[in-house]
Amino acid sequence: MVQVRINGKERELPEATSLLQLLQERGIDPRVVVVEYNYEIVPRERYGEITLRDGDTLEIVQMTAGG
Repeated sequence: MVQVRINGKERELPEATSLLQLLQERGIDPRVVVVEYNYEIVPRERYGEITLRDGDTLEIVQMTAGG
């Protein structure tokens, strides 16, 4: 298991979890979020390439319609 911080809260995840898997398991459409991974914005096409590791920090911001 690995410990990561997601939107300010500590979470425990199975090892070898990709960023894309995390989003999918939480029911989050990767097309409508912006993800900051260890203080850097990640391009959507890289979500499947990033394997989460112990101590990683994520900020997931979901875009919403409206005005």
